[in-house]
Amino acid sequence: MNFRIGFGYDVHQLKEGSPLFIGGLQLPAEKGAVGHSDADVLLHAICDALLGAANLRDIGFHFSDTDERWKGISSIILLEKTAGLLKEKGYRTGNIDCTLCLERPKVNPHIPAMQEKIAEALGVSPADISIKATTSEKRGFVGREEGVTAYAVALIFSL
Repeated sequence: MNFRIGFGYDVHQLKEGSPLFIGGLQLPAEKGAVGHSDADVLLHAICDALLGAANLRDIGFHFSDTDERWKGISSIILLEKTAGLLKEKGYRTGNIDCTLCLERPKVNPHIPAMQEKIAEALGVSPADISIKATTSEKRGFVGREEGVTAYAVALIFSL
């Protein structure tokens, strides 16, 4: 078996009145992320980690923000397409470990449902998807509730 590791990072601006999608779910929030797709920062970081592990460049290369096909699209679809790209190259997802940094809303109650959505898109068990959430203790742009960030590490393997 051949194992590979990839790292992903994403950031999105928060804007009053925009919807907030994280981990494939729409969360109740006063501010939501702004982007070309649904701006799901967690799924974008996961896509980049998977693509990086397979040496397939990044999410912007495959799903450009200048391509109207991806405007407003659910990032779960982007994650499913990423899984398809890995499969074409002979890889499968082993596990994902990610961290979301956001002041509000509290994400912990939603983590099990996020794990289910992500696992389904990747064809793995929810036990293979680790999601942690933290704040930035009111520091920086995340602390001022101007943005949201996510980090992800992915292990992939070929048979």
